[in-house]
Amino acid sequence: MMSLSLIWGIVIAVCCCLYLLLGMRRRQMGEPPLENGLIPYLGCALQFGANPLEFLRANQRKHGHVFTCRLMGNYVHFITNPLSYHKVLCHGKYFDWKKFHFTASAKAFGHRSIDPSDGNTTDNISKTIIKTLQGDALSSLTEAMMGNLQLVLRPQGSPQTPTPAWVTEGMYSFCYRVMFEAGYLTLFGRDLAGQDAQKALIQNSLDNFKQFDKIFPALVAGFPIHVFKTGHYAREKLTEGLRLQKLRERDHISELVRFLNDTFATLDDTERAKSLLAVLWASQANTIPATFWSLFQMIRNPEAMKAATEEVNKTLENAGQKVSFDGSPVHLNQIQLDNMPVLDSIIKESLRLSSASLNIRTAKEDFTLHLQDGSYNIRKDDIIALYPQLMHLDPEIYPDPLTFKYDRYLDENGKTKTTFYSNGLKLKYYYMPFGSGVTICPGRLFAVQEIKQFLILMLSYFELELVESCVKCPPLDQSRAGLGILPPLHDIEFRYKFKHS
Repeated sequence: MMSLSLIWGIVIAVCCCLYLLLGMRRRQMGEPPLENGLIPYLGCALQFGANPLEFLRANQRKHGHVFTCRLMGNYVHFITNPLSYHKVLCHGKYFDWKKFHFTASAKAFGHRSIDPSDGNTTDNISKTIIKTLQGDALSSLTEAMMGNLQLVLRPQGSPQTPTPAWVTEGMYSFCYRVMFEAGYLTLFGRDLAGQDAQKALIQNSLDNFKQFDKIFPALVAGFPIHVFKTGHYAREKLTEGLRLQKLRERDHISELVRFLNDTFATLDDTERAKSLLAVLWASQANTIPATFWSLFQMIRNPEAMKAATEEVNKTLENAGQKVSFDGSPVHLNQIQLDNMPVLDSIIKESLRLSSASLNIRTAKEDFTLHLQDGSYNIRKDDIIALYPQLMHLDPEIYPDPLTFKYDRYLDENGKTKTTFYSNGLKLKYYYMPFGSGVTICPGRLFAVQEIKQFLILMLSYFELELVESCVKCPPLDQSRAGLGILPPLHDIEFRYKFKHS
């Protein structure tokens, strides 16, 4: 009589054989080269997740610039030639960009579908978000952020100039707490109950945000949140703080949050708060590591530090702004912030080296995709994906691509450089940390301004130095590949002290 383990072994073997015979897609005429992988459902997901960049480079060498991989039950067509990116975006009528993004949001934040086609929300969500993150609304957000950053960074409760003393701290931890608090206050307002209540709220929210953010990649991948007890609790506590009743106890709430509350009026209070949690995550999860990399790369590069300091001093002087601890906070308007090409280049170069976003679109129907490298038949519900890190680290486009060059995005006149080439041809898309086309991050302009304001204030109020002057660049945390800016795998210690004023 066969043992139970032997019976199970036979069953599993039969299932695997059936999968290999019946469950694997067969490449049809005109379709890209296909990698099914050997693991049912997962396909190539484990190899991709371990190191997306090397996985894609290996398949690029094997198949060329266009190939298909099975990942977590989906068939994903990777387009790796940057000269074809604009051609992909020209096929917009065949793509449903909302399906993947709305589904991922519902998985991660626990709200019902906010896809207007499902009837829970109106069709103006995207317009509302864009309207409240750009134009005049961007100026208001930027002004509020500048004030809140100084509220966090400047010493409170004493008009006296602080005694300069070096403070040693992890740079990523420092950026995390400063940007989270200032960003939270900018979007969700200040607590009417006073400073103590506000500090307690921010600290609790920060702790819960970190716990929730740890499990975010797993939630997007489809794992149920109940598997993660601590992360689940953190999400519920964050949601609790964003309920309508809680927001009524706050002042100076951003237009974005007020308009979204109106847009989500058909949802109940819990669903609405979970949708606002998505806004909180989107405003923080990539901005915080981007801020760290910008500060770290600037400090460890003396030329970058010198050029940035000169630009900041000149901008403040031209604006008639004086940095002091007992005077008015620094204020720079939108035009003045936009006219700082050195800081722009430092931020761009930092994001080029650390971004690993995955630009995704879902095919609404069978169609033929016409690219620089040829034409390919695509099936309905398949996914088209761009992975810009391949382009950002391409030595033909960016010579010596792993080296931080603060002036890489400056031309010979010190102005913003916009001309880059691949295979002798000018690229329309050469820098894509924020996505592309209709899926481009609507808050990208505000994110860059936040980081720029942070750098301006750090250079204005503090003396800065690394604890180890020749510290190596920390490796990127590949577990978050595909989600945007990758954080450092470990923190870097730095010292700061207030300048004499």
